[in-house]
Amino acid sequence: MKIRLLSENTINQIAAGEVIERPASAVKELVENAIDAGAHTIQVVMIAGGRELISVRDDGYGMSGAELELAVERHATSKLREDDLTDIKTLGFRGEALPSIASVSRFSMTSHAEGSNEAWKVEINGGQKSALQPAALSQGTLVEVRDLFYATPARLKFLKAERTEFNAALDVIKRLAMANPEVGFSLLDGERRAFRVSAVQGELLDVRLRRLTAILGSDFGDNVLVINEERDTIKLSGYAGLPTYNRGNAQHQFLFVNGRPVKDKLLNGAVRGAYMDFLARNRHPVLALFLEVPTHLVDVNVHPAKAEVRFQDSGHVRGLIVGSLKRALTAAGHRAATTVAGSALGAFQPEASSSSASQFSLPQYSGPQYSGQNSGRKTSFPTPPTAYNGGLRDRVEGLLSPLADGFAPPVGRVDEEAEIAGNTIDYPLGAARGQLHETYIVSQTKDGMIIVDQHAAHERLVYERMKGQLLADDVPRQVLLIPEVVELEQDAVDRLVERAEDLRDMGLYLEGFGDGAVVVREVPALLGDTDIKGLVRDLADELMELDQTLSLKERLEDVCSTMACHGSVRAGRRLNVTEMNALLREMEQTPHSGQCNHGRPTYVELKLSDIEKLFGRR
Repeated sequence: MKIRLLSENTINQIAAGEVIERPASAVKELVENAIDAGAHTIQVVMIAGGRELISVRDDGYGMSGAELELAVERHATSKLREDDLTDIKTLGFRGEALPSIASVSRFSMTSHAEGSNEAWKVEINGGQKSALQPAALSQGTLVEVRDLFYATPARLKFLKAERTEFNAALDVIKRLAMANPEVGFSLLDGERRAFRVSAVQGELLDVRLRRLTAILGSDFGDNVLVINEERDTIKLSGYAGLPTYNRGNAQHQFLFVNGRPVKDKLLNGAVRGAYMDFLARNRHPVLALFLEVPTHLVDVNVHPAKAEVRFQDSGHVRGLIVGSLKRALTAAGHRAATTVAGSALGAFQPEASSSSASQFSLPQYSGPQYSGQNSGRKTSFPTPPTAYNGGLRDRVEGLLSPLADGFAPPVGRVDEEAEIAGNTIDYPLGAARGQLHETYIVSQTKDGMIIVDQHAAHERLVYERMKGQLLADDVPRQVLLIPEVVELEQDAVDRLVERAEDLRDMGLYLEGFGDGAVVVREVPALLGDTDIKGLVRDLADELMELDQTLSLKERLEDVCSTMACHGSVRAGRRLNVTEMNALLREMEQTPHSGQCNHGRPTYVELKLSDIEKLFGRR
């Protein structure tokens, strides 16, 4: 076959396949054009998930009739200065979006330029442009896209349900709204307003937080750390969530480069690296980070959708992100997310009931019954535990007995412990009052109470001590009087022996012991009396998960975490008040003690006002 040039409309349809994948893609391009045009308010309307109509109205600079006609031509743009792709300061610059959308829809655009007395309208039907005509519109631009993809039925077949397409567009608008707090946004589905935020004015960091809180909810504002650092010519700002404020996927991570929402593997990897020490593998932090990079150091022209970027010095950018996040997390100390307390309170809430009077019920008494007469009918009533036991003292003891079974009384003298508690109530984590089920420490603060998971808390403390010893190359070891032989599969033995030198630096001395076994001669002294066989087996499993191209020291977080879990105070161990208070004080002085090595909270704080709500006192 002979080689020939494609028609202009076919070229635009091919471009539309890259730029306009779904209705949300069209919304993104049109809203970005409105932002570039200096709009203060942008209103989007979608009907049938964008299939029937996408309407975008803004109050930006607008365009004259001549500019309007030129705007729908392929590769026509007002945003690229002197054809320099190294200095892109706007969201759009390629000049592909409008002709691409117009080639696969029934398209119209009306605009009224700033300072002009007239508005103009242009229409394109499946790539066929009509003559320019006068119109009625106040300053700004209105774009209407009807019957999207009617000219390319194959693309129309692959669209998802209307609600799914609408939600994808909603996500796009939310991300653009986060990056542009000075602009008001709204999205309607033809019947209701699904999203609306007003323009915000003020200091940049404060304005961003207010906009982010408006979109993500008040929990975001209550549980994030401020990030504001600069290295050389690159600046990183925004907000990063506490480790205990996390999600099961990465959908709540919002990353922006020079005001452009991006989904970049380098940035996502940097975030994972910064939180690796604090979260389990299946949990993800909530954050919004804004990276400002000189235009000549970043390439945004990687893909027509402009969602990917490339950095000239990716290592420098990654180091800035990881370092900034880790410093902020360290400065947070033992702070835990407020949502932890909310979740705890939610667990106390009864299931939905028709009346408040039926929401609470007392435990059923299973003791002896007695019979009585009521209106001639024989009725059985529970015998009260105080009915025949002879006095107030017995009645009180009878009422308290259910609590006594689950409460471990302190071991020391009462008067000494009361004095200790009185001296420590002013500390952030308060004064220990007791231990429940040999697992949970209950402490009293000035304005509430705190419940601590002793194993999770001590696990983090041991972990942080071990990391400090490793960094100082000073890990005390404990020589075993009788070496411990651990039998394993041969491949597990091989993994351990291969990394024996790195493990030795961490205080664990082991070596091969024939086929299918290793012998452990020394362990880190910090672990104390630990389950050595369980520790070695867990380490063998951990090594299988690690990237074999990295040294063990480069992945010490995972290994130290496994060791710390085996060396911490176990649930079921009874502590006296002195020991409990010592644990609380060390938590206050240890970074990241608000969560264990797996991202779970180590304590729950309930304010007095929260407790009063549970009992209907406020």
